[in-house]
Amino acid sequence: VEKNLKLEEKITMLQQQNEELRARIEQNTVITRQLSEENANLQEYVEKEVEEKKKLSRTNEELLWKLQEGDAVSPVKLPPASSTSFYHCSSENSSPAKVRTLRR
Repeated sequence: VEKNLKLEEKITMLQQQNEELRARIEQNTVITRQLSEENANLQEYVEKEVEEKKKLSRTNEELLWKLQEGDAVSPVKLPPASSTSFYHCSSENSSPAKVRTLRR
């Protein structure tokens, strides 16, 4: 009788552990689904970013090409860099409205 009582207690304890493990498995399944969905969303975001980067790169190449073609076709040459103007901010107020162009 005593041995049966100990075995019944052991069965009850094992059943509780089994239920706890089932609950953990279910919780892990939910978390796995959430992470999988988040991973898919992030992958989609990365693919969009890669496409945007490719598009910007193509645009940049096109603009560089146009700039080079424009320099080759343009009869007017720009003055050397030493005589070009640069921006100088007033020491009183450096707001954009106070920026003025100076000749070197």
